Amino acid sequence: MTQVVAAFYKFVSLPDFAEKRHSLLSHCQAQGVRGTILLAAEGINGTIAASSHDTIDFVLSFLRSDPRLADLEHKESYAELPPFDRMKVRLKSEIVTLGLLEINPNQQVGTYVSPKDWNALISTPEVTVLDTRNDYEVSIGTFKGARNPKTASFRQFPNYVCNQLDPSKHKKIALFCTGGIRCEKASSFMLNQGFQEVYHLKGGILKYLAEVPATESLWQGECFVFDQRVAVSHGLAIGTYTICQNCGRPISEAVWTSPQHQERLACPYCLRYPCCTK
Repeated sequence: MTQVVAAFYKFVSLPDFAEKRHSLLSHCQAQGVRGTILLAAEGINGTIAASSHDTIDFVLSFLRSDPRLADLEHKESYAELPPFDRMKVRLKSEIVTLGLLEINPNQQVGTYVSPKDWNALISTPEVTVLDTRNDYEVSIGTFKGARNPKTASFRQFPNYVCNQLDPSKHKKIALFCTGGIRCEKASSFMLNQGFQEVYHLKGGILKYLAEVPATESLWQGECFVFDQRVAVSHGLAIGTYTICQNCGRPISEAVWTSPQHQERLACPYCLRYPCCTK
């Protein structure tokens, strides 16, 4: 049965976040919703799935009944099969882990750029376009001309910025990520480091792929997503990647059908870096 997938986040002060866990989990489970929701003092971040829009809307209405989350935005996509096995509500120190608790998007973030205006921005020569995602995500798709910081985790992003970028030289920065949440913290951090003009794609890659026609798109490849769909392409159609069960990296169907990988025991990354696999 086709599943409706809803992704959402909001940076907002939630000092009572731990108290919200039980009622939120119970509410989701009662509706048959599956997915993961993270709660922290700095806000909420989640992706949930159900078989109907009404069920998703019921959960979102429950969340929005808290005045602090009344304007919670979400993005919808679809999956042919349930993309999650169960429902989890987790308490965290951060809803996206940068490792710098002093960086607070509730205090400052960069300038939002809508998907329709994104192409013009990143086509401007003086703009440095930066993919804030991890290397395994970038490997299957990114925007044309974007820099890959080659990070293994978002915690490494500040080191990349401090070592590879200079506010006096890189005067205009354009950031993007999957759904927009990492860019909130990345832009807040970069402004804190003295960068003056920091822009980020509102709604992330997923919003761009949903709204910008493929004929006008500057996106190349597919976009990794953190559920059993693995990746999506233009129009948020399910992509061509699966997960290597040995190392956990996204691998294209073309690789698996090659003679040396037909048994699906090891992908090219497993063979190249056997010491780094699971």
